[in-house]
Amino acid sequence: MNQSSKKAIFLIFLLSFVSIALLIWLVYFRGSPVSPTNTFVKESLPALNALFNLVTSVLLIIGRIKIGQGKTEQHKQFMVSSFLTSCLFLIGYLVYHSVVGETKFIAEGSIRYVYFFILISHIILSFPLLPLVGMTFYFAFTYQHALHKKLARITFPVWLYVSATGVLVFLFLRFLNH
Repeated sequence: MNQSSKKAIFLIFLLSFVSIALLIWLVYFRGSPVSPTNTFVKESLPALNALFNLVTSVLLIIGRIKIGQGKTEQHKQFMVSSFLTSCLFLIGYLVYHSVVGETKFIAEGSIRYVYFFILISHIILSFPLLPLVGMTFYFAFTYQHALHKKLARITFPVWLYVSATGVLVFLFLRFLNH
């Protein structure tokens, strides 16, 4: 790996670390959130974020199918679209948690264990996802196809799992949290 690739990967990891630290601080350590004056943020933004995650999941699957068919340009378009919808989710997530704060799951019984298993696995896998996506895109756009393909085999299932479980977390909070 050349020196510019090493620098780029270092920057990807640094940006990922700073982003994750900001998210953790915002959700768990910031203190009292701003009180929501706009009900859109509290009531509708979680559904919009879940929609972004759902669309990301669909785009990822279609992108994977396209590369399997040898349609490289279409694959690229679907993967860039997946990245953009994931970015929209992340922006919405930051806005929601900066205004509303942490959301509690208060349901009781076995559904609580299922929810927390999904949530914890979602959170744990979301941490390495940022650098994985960054490096996978870097290798693709710098024409390092062997490295891109090798890393994409890890990135794709992690990204799909995090996106899909993001939708499940929303559904649990919206429909089973009582």
